[in-house]
Amino acid sequence: MRTHVLLDLDGTLSDSEPGILRSLQHACEVEGFPVPDDDQVRSVIGPPFELGLPAIGIPDDALGRVIDTYRKRYVATGAYENTLYDGIVEMLDGLAAAGLTLGVATAKPEQTAHPILDYFGLSERFAVRAGATLTPERRSKSEVIAYALRELDLAGDPDLGEHVIMVGDRDHDVHGAAHHGIPCIGVTWGYGSIQELLGAGAVELADSPAEVVALATEQYRLRW
Repeated sequence: MRTHVLLDLDGTLSDSEPGILRSLQHACEVEGFPVPDDDQVRSVIGPPFELGLPAIGIPDDALGRVIDTYRKRYVATGAYENTLYDGIVEMLDGLAAAGLTLGVATAKPEQTAHPILDYFGLSERFAVRAGATLTPERRSKSEVIAYALRELDLAGDPDLGEHVIMVGDRDHDVHGAAHHGIPCIGVTWGYGSIQELLGAGAVELADSPAEVVALATEQYRLRW
């Protein structure tokens, strides 16, 4: 019954932490805020920065300029301080061999997500590369997934939970998928903890990319 799998990017396909870390630390220093340590940066990787940065001390009225300064460095340099996790290409091959149509659904803006997928030579493997916009209309994970479903002609499917599955490493991947009645497999090699993923309602955990291939074709009930 499974026909499609949507995959997160940061923390699921690639380890983007070094570039995000250096770019965010640079932005905080330039804009006159305390430089966050590695753990603080890791805690905000995944969801849109306007949601995460206040938790590490960036006030609402400074979010725009910190994010703009971050993006300047990230687009030029940080996006490529990035590596694929071991086994990702084999995982994608295995999912495709199982007859699944692949898509990316990331809260990273498409402005940077698409060049990263091109850089790794992965773009042609995906029927859709859905990311956030820099403007307000598509920022949350549920909004990104909604866009991906429209692009895949699945938006009106009454059995989305049987046909589509999400794979991601943070609670917002799980919550964003559940908003559409889609189960989510949590991966333990990314930036979210096991407790975070299970607490959000992940239906299974994968400790390696190879495990994702077997888990993706199973049927699940949403935990809530």
